[in-house]
Amino acid sequence: MDHIATAVDPFVFRLSIFVLAVFVGYYVVWSVTPALHTPLMSVTNAISSVIVVGALLAVGVPLAADSSGPVWARALGFVALVFASVNIFGGFLVTSRMLAMYQKKKK
Repeated sequence: MDHIATAVDPFVFRLSIFVLAVFVGYYVVWSVTPALHTPLMSVTNAISSVIVVGALLAVGVPLAADSSGPVWARALGFVALVFASVNIFGGFLVTSRMLAMYQKKKK
């Protein structure tokens, strides 16, 4: 029994996981009823806050440790920080608008 086990290239493995996540995310988000979009946005805000922490670590840790890490890692961390911040801000705007719909109108 002379079987040779070969490993899958890590890039192909991660790419396949990403593609599967895109399909699952698409079908999950588009099957949500409109009444649940705002709670879903709140969960997205929580996930984005975790992304902000990771992006801050990617941007700031090499600078604090006086080590010159890869520039592209810090640049991608900064881009992730900006996108996650915009997502959080937009989520709070949508949530506040939805909550305003349930308040009684002042006469």
